[in-house]
Amino acid sequence: MNVLDDLATTIAARKGADPDSSWTAKLFAKGPEKCAEKFGEEAIEAIIEAVKGDRAALTCEAADVIYHLLVMLAARDIPLSDVLNELARRQGTSGIAEKAARDPD
Repeated sequence: MNVLDDLATTIAARKGADPDSSWTAKLFAKGPEKCAEKFGEEAIEAIIEAVKGDRAALTCEAADVIYHLLVMLAARDIPLSDVLNELARRQGTSGIAEKAARDPD
């Protein structure tokens, strides 16, 4: 296992935990919409740090984005393995070609 798998496993284990015992459990208790909102907030913070060019701050914000993405996925019962399988399916395909295959426009 790698750090992402470990993190996804820990997040999944917090789904039924007491919200007073875990930040992750607290997010789950607020529902999938709040998990998505928090992911969006973290993504914006990462964008700000990328624009500012602060490598250390961007690194920290990127870690927050990944964590909150995994929480958001778990809130909708989408395992990390599904996302990794989708990335593997796309591997070797040009981004332009992959997008054209999804978008009829």
